[in-house]
Amino acid sequence: MKPGYLLVVLFLLLGAPSWSQTGMMTMEAVKSYPFPNELTAAATGSRIAWAFNEQGQRNIYVAEGPDFKARRLTQYLTDDGQELTSVALSPDGNWVVYVRGGDHGSNWDDHVAVNPAFSPTPPKVQIWSVPFAGGEPKLLGDGEEPVVSPRSDQIAFVKGGQIFTAAIDGSSPAKVLFTARGSNGSPVWSPDGSRIAFQSNRGDHAFIGVYSHADSPIVWIDPQYKRDGSPRWSPDGKKLAFIRTNGGGGEPDSLLVRRHTPWMILTADASTGQAQKIWEAPKTLPGSVPNTHGGTNLHWAAGRIVFLSYMDGWPHLYSLPEQGGAPLLLTPGNFMCEYIRLSPDRKWLLCAANAGTDPLDIDRRHVIRVAVDKANMQVMTPGAGLEWTPVATGDGKSIALISATAQRPPLPAVMPFNGGAIKLVGQDRMPATYPEKELVQPKQVVFKSPDGVTVHCQLFEKPGGPAKKPAVIFVHGGPPRQMLLGWHYSDYYSNAYAMNQYLASRGFVVLSVNYRLGIGYGYAFHNAENAGSNGASEYIDVKAAGDWLAQQPQADSKRIGIYGGSYGGYLTALALGRDSKLFAAGVDIHGVHDRTVERVRNLVLPDKYERAPDAGRALQVAWESSPVSSVDTWTSPVLIIHGDDDRNVRFSQSTDLVARLEKKGVPMETMVVVDDTHHFMMHANSVKVNKAVASFFERKL
Repeated sequence: MKPGYLLVVLFLLLGAPSWSQTGMMTMEAVKSYPFPNELTAAATGSRIAWAFNEQGQRNIYVAEGPDFKARRLTQYLTDDGQELTSVALSPDGNWVVYVRGGDHGSNWDDHVAVNPAFSPTPPKVQIWSVPFAGGEPKLLGDGEEPVVSPRSDQIAFVKGGQIFTAAIDGSSPAKVLFTARGSNGSPVWSPDGSRIAFQSNRGDHAFIGVYSHADSPIVWIDPQYKRDGSPRWSPDGKKLAFIRTNGGGGEPDSLLVRRHTPWMILTADASTGQAQKIWEAPKTLPGSVPNTHGGTNLHWAAGRIVFLSYMDGWPHLYSLPEQGGAPLLLTPGNFMCEYIRLSPDRKWLLCAANAGTDPLDIDRRHVIRVAVDKANMQVMTPGAGLEWTPVATGDGKSIALISATAQRPPLPAVMPFNGGAIKLVGQDRMPATYPEKELVQPKQVVFKSPDGVTVHCQLFEKPGGPAKKPAVIFVHGGPPRQMLLGWHYSDYYSNAYAMNQYLASRGFVVLSVNYRLGIGYGYAFHNAENAGSNGASEYIDVKAAGDWLAQQPQADSKRIGIYGGSYGGYLTALALGRDSKLFAAGVDIHGVHDRTVERVRNLVLPDKYERAPDAGRALQVAWESSPVSSVDTWTSPVLIIHGDDDRNVRFSQSTDLVARLEKKGVPMETMVVVDDTHHFMMHANSVKVNKAVASFFERKL
């Protein structure tokens, strides 16, 4: 046995020494950061609230101007995997409402309880309220999608496809508001709190309904053979704006050809249901229904209807008169807008954008502000930091946001509404042992793939060390995601950022690749041709990133690994199957491996006489785009990790791949995370998975 190998074995058996013993950061230290999300503000006053995840202890925090001192309201002090979502402040600022439990970033069963701590008494997905002033949380009922009445006295929420209401103080039990066919959701209170608009999804069509009271029938808004959604009240409560897309059905069309997805904006009388079209999207590919965060992001602003569209090639904000007309582009430029919020006076839009004068800003996020009726966009937070999810306080004096840098993890912050210095909120929650100064500043890398696509990456590298270092490609999931030159606004990708920093601290050169299909670089990049099941053209960028890394003088071209989760796991498996000569080892975390699964029957044997003219070819291309089709050329060792309560990628995708690799004799290690989901809801599981990834690469590279 070689001495070096013996040292590695002892390291793994005894565990990594602590930070203080070696001067090297530990996984526990780099993962100790608190992560804020769900930032919200009351419609009046200066009160804000958010959820803080502190090493698995998820709690509601609040602050109030002018000092904005963070204060914890809840006492959930165990790492039990129960997420906090749908955080909302009552308009008067006296109550915080939230959902505890479930997995609301999933593709299915997000409302089903998660139990990664193996509790004998399974948890539930429940709606709670807690007084802003402090006190015991009140259980309002089982359900999700809570929205607080403008009167601040009750909530509406969704349970079992029906809409319920409950007193916000828990003084009376929840009750069903009405019963209607279909799956009813997306409740929206009228401005005076007297009515609720909602969507009734009925499969191949969907209606908008308005409920007034028990003695009055539901008003259905212009019911058609279409899918209507996103109901938005006018400020005076007399009208609704909504989005209409096509219903299901029609002659089967080609599956391998991209086509326009039509949509339009309508307004309607909320009392009679009579509607009129005020705008229709251009019949182009970029004019299709936008597929970035929030979709169409429809708002009824002060005298204007606001929406988001990709029609000029970038996801931008537009507004048009209430009666219809030509839309006004509010945010011109080569950047994207996401996480859009309307100010309480409905005169301003706040959002996060990769905008600014620095060429590096395309790989960052900054807060921008723009009036709803003129293109006077202003970048409110220029510089080398990253800022996102802005919301205006109810008094109109401040913007609350989340702020980060390349070294400092995300924290809530506030700034004057008209611009000025950012003040961090809750900075005292940062652990003293957090190794902020040891983190590297990732460098922007830009190159062209062999077919001419421009690809952005981030390079993580610690100065010094040997002349030739082991190297790792990181592939994000999604795929509509963008890794940044700093901490990320998603907890899942902040975990990946921490992992890349940790690998760099261990002497690896890490290249995080933003491949086509991701966001942040325009419509053509986000909606690439021949991608996904239609040819996996995005793998061209991943392979190009590996080739670029192999050519760098400090990287050992014989020791290049690759890892990623979800869609990143899919591309990792594709890389190992197609290019084991380039990628010496890989970690595939809950990846998709067979893209024909659950598609065969619908493609080849649909439940009708007709089928798509290219159904057979589409199925063949989907198979060729799948890692399982390349198992015969897969030789590199792999670590496969999957949680068996995954609600984004079925666990069977990994079970199938493991069986195939075992039969071929590919060197393989496996890890099953029992009863946890795609997002590793328990902090301890996240740390365990990250340690396994680092250990595998240290042994194999």
